[in-house]
Amino acid sequence: MAWFLPFLMACVSVQDRKGAGVSKIFIDRTVFATAENLTDMIGKRGLAVQTVDGWPSELAEKSPVLVMCAKAEAALGGSQKMLERARGLRPSRVVVIDEAADRFAIRKELEGKLLRLDVPAAHAQGGYARAIAVETVCAGLSSMIAADPASARLMGVADRVARADVTVLINGPTGTGKEVLARFIHTRSARADKPFVAINCAAIPENMLEAMMFGHEKGAFTGASVANKGLFRAADGGTLLLDEISEMPIGLQSKLLRVLQERCVTPLGVQTEIPVDVRVIATTNRDMPEEVRRNSFREDLFYRLNVFPLETLPLRDRPHDILPLAVGLLHRHADTPMALPWITPEAVEVLERHDWPGNVRELENVIQRALVLHIDGCITPADIVLDTGRSLQMRPAWLDHHAAPITGKERVA
Repeated sequence: MAWFLPFLMACVSVQDRKGAGVSKIFIDRTVFATAENLTDMIGKRGLAVQTVDGWPSELAEKSPVLVMCAKAEAALGGSQKMLERARGLRPSRVVVIDEAADRFAIRKELEGKLLRLDVPAAHAQGGYARAIAVETVCAGLSSMIAADPASARLMGVADRVARADVTVLINGPTGTGKEVLARFIHTRSARADKPFVAINCAAIPENMLEAMMFGHEKGAFTGASVANKGLFRAADGGTLLLDEISEMPIGLQSKLLRVLQERCVTPLGVQTEIPVDVRVIATTNRDMPEEVRRNSFREDLFYRLNVFPLETLPLRDRPHDILPLAVGLLHRHADTPMALPWITPEAVEVLERHDWPGNVRELENVIQRALVLHIDGCITPADIVLDTGRSLQMRPAWLDHHAAPITGKERVA
């Protein structure tokens, strides 16, 4: 079984957050037209944010993120004076937003400690400009995006659930962010400085899943050349995510039920139980009551997991999330954040009109295509190539926009 370990580890994610902390964001609203709107959008991502009339001379918070507009920077006396003011606050980064620039650009200075976002005046109040500003400020601080009221409500409930330390069952269609929500619950809980361990129950064969979850001693089975403490013990003190729990074999469900009831695991090859302190979050895209009726899932385990149920919505039911998600995906897949392209209002309209049957995963594919196809730093409707059943919807405009004449060397008979 040793050959199988690389595949197994690809199905498991371990995030150790010891010493992790989230910076508070301070936005100087001095002559900053969109400061209040920016504050509201950042707050919806679950981050601590506050508007101030000029940066204070000292802050109790460690490593804050400081934000101001270019006009306020000029009023202070320029970049050098602004940095002198910021230095005493020991920020993790400073973001300066110019809402009256000649052209769109994201510039990095001081090895990324200072970010400058330049937005043309004609577009400063537009949705894409605001989404870019939010992503520039929040990059690396929060993976949750909740611009739509429905998502904001879900995030608010998840925040309360995080503090309650109860078992959670997250249901929702594929590609709607169930694991992202689980990680949010972990980071907002008292267990945030402990490990977050995720396992895909559908990706690991039944004969190996038990050993992976509960651990085993050396020699417990063929190929067990070393002992493994298992994922429950690896997550001790933290959170264990059981992704696609509905795919867990029925024979293993009874063993999981006992672990949840007794808070102890018994590794293979061991006769004694070992206590574990783990919060369990499970996810599924199935109708779990129907799975119970079909005898595909144990009723007692369902009720043990369903202490607090949460549901993620299809992307079509939260349209205000589409543009912020698209910006976040651009940040993820662009060669560098500084190379982020501008999305025209017409291209934004194409994105917001689509019903996204594949949810965020489909949106991610479309954004990656747009990054390949766009030219001159601008994504237009011609670069938005949507899935339409078996093939891609290649617009005639795209062919006109991108096609290049074939040279002699490229021609084939």
